[in-house]
Amino acid sequence: MNRETPPSAPTLLDADTADWSQPQWDAHWMARALALAETAASLGEVPVGAVVVQDNVLLGEGFNQPILSHDPSAHAEVVALRAAAEKLNNYRLPNATLYVTLEPCAMCAGAMVHGRVSRLVYAAFEPKAGVAHSQEAFFERSYLNHRVAVENGVGAAAASQLLSRFFQQRREQKKSDKQKLIENFDAEE
Repeated sequence: MNRETPPSAPTLLDADTADWSQPQWDAHWMARALALAETAASLGEVPVGAVVVQDNVLLGEGFNQPILSHDPSAHAEVVALRAAAEKLNNYRLPNATLYVTLEPCAMCAGAMVHGRVSRLVYAAFEPKAGVAHSQEAFFERSYLNHRVAVENGVGAAAASQLLSRFFQQRREQKKSDKQKLIENFDAEE
């Protein structure tokens, strides 16, 4: 990844996890995505994290970094997809699951279709720009040549809380900056 990341998640199955159910794996990988979202927040980016997994092996991970990388396409999902494709040395990611803390936008949804991701698991709805359910059912479009199975709600409360806290802090900072500007202007008069 381009920036500092949290401590590594396990990348291979081990004896303790071999008999986990799919919901347990979903919670495990979403927890990793949430840790990445925390990293994004600590760097001033919108807190979204994503991981790409195939057969419960971590292939790629990422967090939002368009500001840091000066790249409008550096959403968490795209960063994770790029890392996974590089690891497999293939732009196709068959039988892969992408876990992300926020419902994907149109760009990220399109990247998942082009990468042939099999399954998307997202935490929180994105009412303004989410295309899996909120604004449209993108993955159900008849013109798409690949279908992505979609699940939501895994880790939703934690993801929503992280996003709310981030934007509340951002609003408070803007208010504080505005107040300082007013105070400085008044002092100059």
